[in-house]
Amino acid sequence: MVVVQWRFHWRDLFRNIKGYIAWKVLQVALTFYSLTYNIHMSQSYVVDCLLEPIFWFVDNFAGYLGKVFVFCVTFLTTAVVVIAYWLGLPYWWERSPYMTVFLVLFGNWLLLNVAFHYYMGVTTSPGYPPDGALIAEAASICKKCISPKPPRTHHCSVCDRCVLCMDHHCPWLNNCVGYYNARYFFLYMAYMVAGVTFIIMAGFDLGYQVLWVNDNGGITHENDPELIGHPVRLNRSGVFVPVQVIAEYDADHSPRVHDLPIPVITEAQRITANPMKRKAVVFMTVMCLSVFFALGTLTILHARNISRGETSIESHINATLRKTHTKHQFRNPYNCGRIKNWKLFLGLTQGRTFLRHVLMPSPHPPNGTGLSWHTVNNAIEDWP
Repeated sequence: MVVVQWRFHWRDLFRNIKGYIAWKVLQVALTFYSLTYNIHMSQSYVVDCLLEPIFWFVDNFAGYLGKVFVFCVTFLTTAVVVIAYWLGLPYWWERSPYMTVFLVLFGNWLLLNVAFHYYMGVTTSPGYPPDGALIAEAASICKKCISPKPPRTHHCSVCDRCVLCMDHHCPWLNNCVGYYNARYFFLYMAYMVAGVTFIIMAGFDLGYQVLWVNDNGGITHENDPELIGHPVRLNRSGVFVPVQVIAEYDADHSPRVHDLPIPVITEAQRITANPMKRKAVVFMTVMCLSVFFALGTLTILHARNISRGETSIESHINATLRKTHTKHQFRNPYNCGRIKNWKLFLGLTQGRTFLRHVLMPSPHPPNGTGLSWHTVNNAIEDWP
């Protein structure tokens, strides 16, 4: 008689279950890929499909939101200027009238440039290719407009048309940044950063006293404007002390009356004692610091692109080309050198000067038409 002894192998069971599950997963994956196979399928393609609702929202509603953004920029800038005059002017006039005059003149010069360049950036057309005209310099055909597309021209999905030397569509301007208004856009950012930096430096001591010194030390009987002239005050120990000695008698019982000196109240202490003014200081601090870091970073990025002779769109395209080509094989044809790039961008040709046409508001247009471009082989002197 043969006796058979059975043994249960747990490892073989788990191995078989794992293999079965893996096989089913492969079957599902193979079925999915068989039904949805696309040679263009990639991670970028999947991301684009997931972001398609956001693109649709931007394309259909960015035009309406742009008007709201323009109103917000105008309102917030006006609020900051009003608060600067309301609080900063009395504070600096108390410290130094001569310094106040300088700050007012310098601040209004910055404000003039901010307002001018923002208005011009909003109202100036970025430039469009001529409709129905034969463009000899056309580099390609726009797939959406079905029309000739000059070099450095790109199609804006928000404006639904091609834009000459397009940089990007800016909702804060409610306009595209292109060939004719790129200088206004950049100088607006630069002067806005300079303006908030000026306010931060001029109001640093005031903000420090209001938000830190007086907030932590408190207002005592020596500096509380609400208790000036009151017959009694409450000192730090909680004991009532007289502000004025009502009567003092000499040895011959004759009365003698005299006053105690009333402490001087500074403008910073008055602002701290006023809840509305103190909230205004907090608002100014938050707004100026936010604009300084956000717009300052954006200004640096655009300044780097200008130094390279490229727009924001071209910077992404050129970055890809630099990765796929060696440095000797790829060169941006519109990069004429840092100094020339800045001169061309700011329009400092044909006798224009930095003092008159950059430091002061100037509506001068860029050279050329935006349809054809000079490359690294052409010098500035050869420009019309």
